[in-house]
Amino acid sequence: MTTIIILNGLSHAGLLFIMASGLTLAFGLMRVVNLAHGAFYLWGGYIGISVFRATGNWWLALLAGGAAIALLGFIKERILLHWVRGKVLSESLMAIGLATILADLALSIWGGSPLSIRVPADLNPRITLLGITYPGFRLLVILMSVVIGLGLWLLLAKTKLGALIRAGVDDRETTAALGINIYVLFTLVFMLSAFLAGIAGVIGGTFLTIQPGADFQVLTLALVVIIIGGMGSLPGAAIGALVTGLILSFGRAYVPELSFFLTFAPMAIILAIRPQGLFGRAFG
Repeated sequence: MTTIIILNGLSHAGLLFIMASGLTLAFGLMRVVNLAHGAFYLWGGYIGISVFRATGNWWLALLAGGAAIALLGFIKERILLHWVRGKVLSESLMAIGLATILADLALSIWGGSPLSIRVPADLNPRITLLGITYPGFRLLVILMSVVIGLGLWLLLAKTKLGALIRAGVDDRETTAALGINIYVLFTLVFMLSAFLAGIAGVIGGTFLTIQPGADFQVLTLALVVIIIGGMGSLPGAAIGALVTGLILSFGRAYVPELSFFLTFAPMAIILAIRPQGLFGRAFG
């Protein structure tokens, strides 16, 4: 029983990490808390479901969901954020308005019933692990989150693009003065952030469901993750997702009436002790 709870928590943590890593990545460079990130997740899930129903190919659905939301992220960053960049209240209100519009459009297109992708048999073998039989797809989600985390770390730490992004994070004005187009970096990072939200939606629509309200629920949990770990910190997103996923899993198993309280309690404690989160920095 305990092993299953832990594995459930790890698979949920994997989904939350993929979602939160995109959110914290955009904040790390752009100082933008994208409150439309949950709507990106919702649309990624719906698009993935539609592509899977048309083709029967889960990997194509994953790619389509991510690519479509990356394009949506490009449109938002270049057309909408461009006009309100640096104005925190305007950015937040614009994101909330966009999220509301996207949620209503999704409701009119796909309806209000919960939808999901039936996991293909080849992606969901029954695997015996530590004496229990467990769905292979959930283990795949854990593996995918690890691969994505390592990929993002390599991108940021070992590539020229990553060096430019880190330079932009540390000192945007100096980076721009050196002739580097910081706004192109903004666009690329925001598209990557949106892509991660899109594939998270497809994954969430496969082992959970996609329905109206899922955008708000997953955004809330993603915010909990990055508040615990620290805004702008990729390792913090990983630790925050792990803590949140395991607490949710154990809470739902043993004290379901207190599961959400237990989820938010660590966030409240960390905000009181270390407002910037476990691995975050105070931004001036």
